[in-house]
Amino acid sequence: QVQLAESGGGLVQAGGSLRLSCAASERTFGNYAMGWFRQAPGKEREFVAAIRGITWGASNTIYANSVKGRFTISRDNAKKTMYLQMNSLRPEDTAVYVCAARRSAFESPRADEYDYWGQGTQVTVSS
Repeated sequence: QVQLAESGGGLVQAGGSLRLSCAASERTFGNYAMGWFRQAPGKEREFVAAIRGITWGASNTIYANSVKGRFTISRDNAKKTMYLQMNSLRPEDTAVYVCAARRSAFESPRADEYDYWGQGTQVTVSS
């Protein structure tokens, strides 16, 4: 069982930046594809970004169109931690951000393809 713990959320003004972290308990963290999802009040959970595991070489990344160019996903396998650098934040980025791990090295934008989930961290962007 992989345990995931997010941190780094908070309140920020529009145009500001935050960096989220997701710490994993799994020794073989590097082999898992990892993703970030978010859910705003009254809305469905939506994909944000994902990163490939190391099994297949370089960590390929994918992003939702709404965050492309503003958010950057990365991972430090030695620290068993994934990051989401969020720049140029907008009020519509306000949501609970949740990290997820997939028992496959291949990244995916589909929430139903992830096996383990964290509890989430709140990000609030004021206008």
